[in-house]
Parts: sequence; structure tokens; C-alpha cells
Amino acid sequence: MTKTNENDTAKKPGEIEADGSFKRQTNRFTTPFGNNTGELPIEAGRYRLLWSAACPWAHRSVIVRKLLGLEDSISLGTASPLRPRIGRVDWEFSLDTDNVDPVLGIQYISEVYKNADSNYSGRPTVPVMVDIKKKEAVNNNYFKLTNAFETSWTPLHKENAPDLYPEHLRTEIDELSEVIFHKVNNGVYKCGFAASQEAYEESYDQLFDKLDELEDRLSKQRFLFGDFITDSDVRLYTTLARFDAAYYTAFNTNRNLIREYTHLWGYARDLYQTPGFGDTTDFDGIKRHYHLSITINPDKTDENILPKGPDLSIWNTPHERHKLSNKVEKFLIQKK
Repeated sequence: MTKTNENDTAKKPGEIEADGSFKRQTNRFTTPFGNNTGELPIEAGRYRLLWSAACPWAHRSVIVRKLLGLEDSISLGTASPLRPRIGRVDWEFSLDTDNVDPVLGIQYISEVYKNADSNYSGRPTVPVMVDIKKKEAVNNNYFKLTNAFETSWTPLHKENAPDLYPEHLRTEIDELSEVIFHKVNNGVYKCGFAASQEAYEESYDQLFDKLDELEDRLSKQRFLFGDFITDSDVRLYTTLARFDAAYYTAFNTNRNLIREYTHLWGYARDLYQTPGFGDTTDFDGIKRHYHLSITINPDKTDENILPKGPDLSIWNTPHERHKLSNKVEKFLIQKK
């Protein structure tokens, strides 16, 4: 990526290919967590997880943090779902007193990126793990962060924490999560940010082909790998939760609403009604971000209307997904 000055950082063309397709920027800080030389040490209270409730990548890290009981070990800083209008794409702590994160004392998430690398020129993204004492970004590898919480952070898990990443299923989970990322999680963005009709339609077809496949898969089992929630379910859920409220209209992913699928809709409600999922889902923040805020283009100045719908009460309607399971519990999370 061509280096730009701060006011030009991460304008939309920087992630648009010559054919008009959207290519997401790579992660800058990817040092893994662990106890080996060169890894980020596992220490309670050392790091702060920065997120915005609007972002699906950040949301899944917050879900896993809560499911595993890491709230006391990793503090949480919450940026506003509305981007600041400051001539660049950033996240702001405008939900906090004086627009400053109370632990790090910063106004913008870009500050921890610049503290770690003064030449950083990409979009400051969430989630990002920050060394609290240094106020530096240390890991923004959203694709692997939940896996790190599930493995390297095991010593700090709560008693009877769920096994979201069972060792005997890791290869299969990784393979499915890779496909879900390219075709669904990032697939909606490839539709929404496409700069050519051809790129948009290709991504649109890939997205709905994969959703059709997942609909069929979930017609036979409660979760993606059977009776228990895994990391792959967390990854799929955060896209499904945003689909009808945001992507369907804002990103032109309008072949079907998720609530028009029999099994994907029941599955999404099943997860939403599971502690850790629905209670971390902020539909108002999601709608405000995707309909009123800028995304990867700091030049966007349109005055948009915030949609009144959809009706969110239906997320709490019975889903009957337990009938696909041999288990009797209402919410199924496999213990280690």
C-alpha cells in the first residue's frame, strides 16, 4: 500500500483493486500470545481490548471474552459506533467522559497504533489489544484473536469455561472459518464496497451461494459442528446479527433477509438467546454505524436517514433448535 499522510490515510481507493473489487487491508500487529520467547505474555490486567459494538470482527472477540470469563483479566474499552468526522477514518471514545478512554487516556484509537509505529498509515481497526502501560497496540489480528483467547489464555479461563475450539475439531473449524470469512463475513463488505458492477455481482453470488449451503447444513444439526457452540458459530453469528438491520440495505445484499431463511434464522435466534451473544449485540449502534457513519471513505459526507426498523422483538421468539440436538439443555456450550 502506498504510504500517505495522516489526512489521506486509508481513503477508499486504497482498498479497491483495479477491477473494482474490495481487498481488505492486512493486519499490522500480529505477534501471537504465549509464553515463548518473542510472544506476548499472558498476564491478567496487562492488556485492554478496544472495540466498537458496530464492528463484527470486534464483536466476536467480545463474545468469546465473555463466554470464557476473561472480563476480569482483559479490560474493555468501547469506541462510539459513529466515526468522527476529522478527515480520516478513525474510532473515537465519544461515549466516555470528555471523549477520552478512562484507562488509556486517548481520544482516538489511532493513537495506540501511532504509539506502536509512528509510521503506521493504515486504517486503525478494532479489535485491538493494547499494552496498558505503554499505550501501544500489540495485536490487531482479528482473524486469530478469538483462537488466542481460546488456547493461550486458558490459564485465566473461568471454571467450567466452554471449549469453543476443541483440539480434535481445530482443522475442520479453521477450514470452515476460512470459507465463512471470505464468502460471508468479508463477503458482505465485498458487496458493499465494490466499485464495479461485475465485482459486486460476483461477491453477491458467492455470498448467497454460501448462505444457501449453510442453510442446508443447519437443517440437520443445531450448530455448525453439531450439538455444541464452537468458534465458527461465533464468527458466523456476528454477520447474521447485522444482516437484516444493516447489510441488506446499506451493502445491497438484498436477495434474502436472514429472517426469510428457515434454519439460519432459527440458528441466529438460538445464539442470540444464549448468554454472551444477545447481551453483547447493540442493534442501535449497528444501525447508526452502517447507515449514518463513514466506513472506509473519509470523504463521505451524505446526510443519511436512520432506518426505523426492523422489528427487533422477533429475535426473542422461540426457535425450537433444541429439537435438532440429542441434548436436553436449552443452551449448549461444551465444557472442557
